[in-house]
Amino acid sequence: MHSTIPFSPTEARSARARMGLTTTQVAHSMAACGTPVHPQLVVAWEQGTQVPSDRQLFALADVLWCDATTLMGIAPRTLAEHRLARRLTVDRLAYRIGMDPSQYRAAESARQWNGDTWQTRALVEALGLSLRELIGIMGRVEELAEHLRSAVAGRWKTYVDPVAEIVVVDATSVGDALRTMHAEFAAFSERYMGHLVARNDDARLKEIAAERAAYLRRLVDHFWELIGEAGEAPPFPAAGR
Repeated sequence: MHSTIPFSPTEARSARARMGLTTTQVAHSMAACGTPVHPQLVVAWEQGTQVPSDRQLFALADVLWCDATTLMGIAPRTLAEHRLARRLTVDRLAYRIGMDPSQYRAAESARQWNGDTWQTRALVEALGLSLRELIGIMGRVEELAEHLRSAVAGRWKTYVDPVAEIVVVDATSVGDALRTMHAEFAAFSERYMGHLVARNDDARLKEIAAERAAYLRRLVDHFWELIGEAGEAPPFPAAGR
């Protein structure tokens, strides 16, 4: 099933008022744009008793000279909302990323993305996102964090492929980042043990422990810092498909 389309009756009324249009004029203008609706439907939208379809939302935004996000009344948070903000129907976006519409629709509904590398990079390009943002939208940040915690504390090479699968960044770049993080984390342990053996005061040991805890809290952010531009998913040639 489609995710519920976010729509703000208040913003719709305000946008129409700014344009100085009646609901009948809005309906006529939408028909001229190829999306015919009855004036009473426009009233229903503004009263909050009905919600426009995606095509109706896009046409209404055109008629009222505003962004789709203005009528949505929220900043995009989900995959579906980012698609709506870019004025893309499911079919159009699915075509652009080389995916069956039903498969893409299921991904939106379940909020689980399983596209291949090319489809993922095409998706973030179409929606104006970065790979980092996509992972946040799909709720995989904690999964990534768990892999990173295990990697810095253990055999980092074991986690290269699992992390690369999540972030859709080449394994070489992921491996370089994990190797660096593993070495950085190991340095905390060495410093702690050095002070412990030297029987230094507890205050210094607590300070090092606090630094270690702070490092672990921002593992994901630090990972993306090390990945750099690759995490922003720059455009790639179509021939790479």
